[in-house]
Amino acid sequence: MNFRDALRSGKYLFFDGGMGTMLQAAGLETGTLPEEWNLSNPDRILNVHRAYVEAGSDIVTANTFGANSMKFGDRTAALIRAGVEIARKSGARFVAQDIGPTGKMLKPLGDFEFDAAYELYKEQVLAGNEAGTDLFIIETMTDLLEMKAAVLAVKENSDLPVIATLSYEKNCRTFLGAHAAAATATLCGLGVDAVGVNCSLGPADLSDVVAEICRYSEVPVIVQANAGLPVTVDGKCVYDLTPAEYADDLCRILDRCRDEGIDKVQLIGGCCGTNPDFIREVVRRVTASSGETMSDTFAGQLTGGAFRGPHFWSDEPEEHLASPDALTSHAMVCSARELVDYDNKTAVVGERLNPTGKKRISAALREQDFDLLLAEGIREYECGAQILDVNAGLPDIDEAGVLVRLITELQGACPLPLQIDTSDTAALEAAVRHYNGKPIINSVNGKEENMKAVLPIAAKYGAALICLTLDENGIPDKAEDRIAIAEKIMKRAAEYGIPKKNLIIDGLVMTVSTNQKEARETLKTVGLARAKLGLHTCLGVSNISFGLPEREILNSVFLAEAFTCGLNLPIIDPTKDRYMQTVHAHRVLSMEDEGSVKYIEYAQAHPAAAQTAAPAASGSRLIGALGGTPTAANAQGGAPASGSSVSDIIVSGNKLAIAEKTKELLSSMSALDIINNEFIPALDRVGELYEQGKIFLPQLMGAAETAKRGFDIIKAGLPADTSSSHMKIVLATVKGDIHDIGKNIVKMLLENYGYEVIDLGKDVDPEEIIKTVKEYNIRLVGLSALMTTTVHNMEETIALLHENCPDCKIMVGGAVLTAELAKSIGADYYSKDAAGSAKIAAEVEAEIQS
Repeated sequence: MNFRDALRSGKYLFFDGGMGTMLQAAGLETGTLPEEWNLSNPDRILNVHRAYVEAGSDIVTANTFGANSMKFGDRTAALIRAGVEIARKSGARFVAQDIGPTGKMLKPLGDFEFDAAYELYKEQVLAGNEAGTDLFIIETMTDLLEMKAAVLAVKENSDLPVIATLSYEKNCRTFLGAHAAAATATLCGLGVDAVGVNCSLGPADLSDVVAEICRYSEVPVIVQANAGLPVTVDGKCVYDLTPAEYADDLCRILDRCRDEGIDKVQLIGGCCGTNPDFIREVVRRVTASSGETMSDTFAGQLTGGAFRGPHFWSDEPEEHLASPDALTSHAMVCSARELVDYDNKTAVVGERLNPTGKKRISAALREQDFDLLLAEGIREYECGAQILDVNAGLPDIDEAGVLVRLITELQGACPLPLQIDTSDTAALEAAVRHYNGKPIINSVNGKEENMKAVLPIAAKYGAALICLTLDENGIPDKAEDRIAIAEKIMKRAAEYGIPKKNLIIDGLVMTVSTNQKEARETLKTVGLARAKLGLHTCLGVSNISFGLPEREILNSVFLAEAFTCGLNLPIIDPTKDRYMQTVHAHRVLSMEDEGSVKYIEYAQAHPAAAQTAAPAASGSRLIGALGGTPTAANAQGGAPASGSSVSDIIVSGNKLAIAEKTKELLSSMSALDIINNEFIPALDRVGELYEQGKIFLPQLMGAAETAKRGFDIIKAGLPADTSSSHMKIVLATVKGDIHDIGKNIVKMLLENYGYEVIDLGKDVDPEEIIKTVKEYNIRLVGLSALMTTTVHNMEETIALLHENCPDCKIMVGGAVLTAELAKSIGADYYSKDAAGSAKIAAEVEAEIQS
């Protein structure tokens, strides 16, 4: 029985537990990369694997988590082969090659290219194929886009199963803001064999995360939690749960999912702090309380062939084993940060990022003026759009290159899902490939050649798809004939494994100025698509009035009529009040807006007497939308923000607006007054919103970059001796730890507050830190550690700093740390995130000056 057959059986499968802490107990010295032992100490690695097998693990994870060529160069393949071979000797039923994050941040948050990450993972996959691994497990990811690069590397270079797990916080989001629902929908669309969560927290704190994953998953779910929280005992970093407590908490998760009818957890193991005793207890407790098989409903679907893990990646259609809608019926699209569920709901698609008839947009695309394009997208978002249509279709540009960059930049500035609008198949695949989440493809039609080109792309990447009701004979006059084309597309899509939930029928709006009968046929097409085919619908509403005066009147009435016929996704200009009034009124009348709450909010923000400009709303669309779950966030849309103040502009991440605003302020204020009275309070507000969970890391970084744009303009007006008026701060990742993403984020934010940061990098020797502190008379040092195995190094560094530099304060941070642990190792301050580091810096500086 291979691994996929084992999944289809519906029986529980047990993974192993932590590896790093086990190797440390076996003598791994701090600073030694665990993968080195695959060649230098294979017997000790084998002992760990065998201990897990004896405890009941069905699958052991090869010691290859960090084995990539950035760390090991030409030795990478040899280390992977050795790791898989050692795991094979353990006697486990299955061996999983472990693939972890690169340690670098992908664009737009960092400077690492998606394609470079893909190539790095491809090397690991090819080595695993050669070594004879049974499956791949990609784990501990926080960036959904990096996870996508790794999954694609597996799917395109191996036929083996792939499991994908990310690390989530209690709020169901990763460190970089990816939401569990959005990530799960995206990864299931890519065809992973199982999806879930590992690391970060103990099982009790992951209950909500697991439940959210199960609600949206189409494949079995895996849970590999930490053994609670790290603490220090006798100078060593350990975790606070016992095996019995860990097993109790996992069983509670299984009970909850069963009670809620979302029992999809089939793979169970452990992460940091767990050992064979934990796995032994988990196996005993789970099988005793739940039996050997998961819920009858889901297990039956898997056994019956509805399991879609291998997915349909061929350019030719395959015979489908079961209905692709068998496991979930959610009709939705998402970015990494926000999910729009339009299942029998209304979702507004903003149409303004399209060069057709728009000179400013056309010029911006030709000149690659992405600031203007991003500002336009942000404006649509603030006015209530829930999805943005993105089109770069000009004949005189590299459409694929510009479209990919526009999507990348836009996803860094705006959380909304995108609708990728192009007739160029090469540009389409490039854009969908680099997209972070599950997009809409606009579009496919009934022409055989077009379906052969577009349907494989939609199937491969799990995208939703707009289906135009036209074919080789053009656009039919009658609605019934348009529906016949929709049926043809639906049947062909099913052959590629594309579920009905991913199809959106466009009834095609034609102008009534030339043929008034067209409007009736379009509306009838919408109604038939909903009633006869059970599909969702979209319309490009503004086409109806082309060539006529007072177009907004006609468009808004047509929009209202289309809603009564079952329109789900109106493609409109959300900056037009008349259209958004119609949308909000429809949501009340259709009972989408329960209690008319959103309608009242909209009406209060848009009094009828003032319809020419949106009033200031203190970024309420940006802040309010991001405060809840991704589904709730975009269920109704929100009031637009004017972006009139520096604070609003920085929160929204509008670089073009901040440049204009800064220049305006410089005409009446001094550079230092602008910094102290406008920019610093704005950054403080961003930090508060981040701490409150109303914005997330991408927005935090986007706000910092926006502030930097303003600072760059201001800099010329600053006197030479005040260019850096704050104290110097040293940052370093401690010796033995090569992870620096968190440190780099802290650096960027501190610099935007005006602090001069001396960045010593990663894997820094304590003596180098002490030398730098003395040389520059540093009063604050920030230390970072991600791995449990390097906490001891952090403790030693803190002790040496206190001994040699008694006037210097030390703040610490990193995924492995807690406030209690930071205190126990002697740190003066603990910072959970970058926003907290800015507060600490201000506190230390105030003490120095007092």
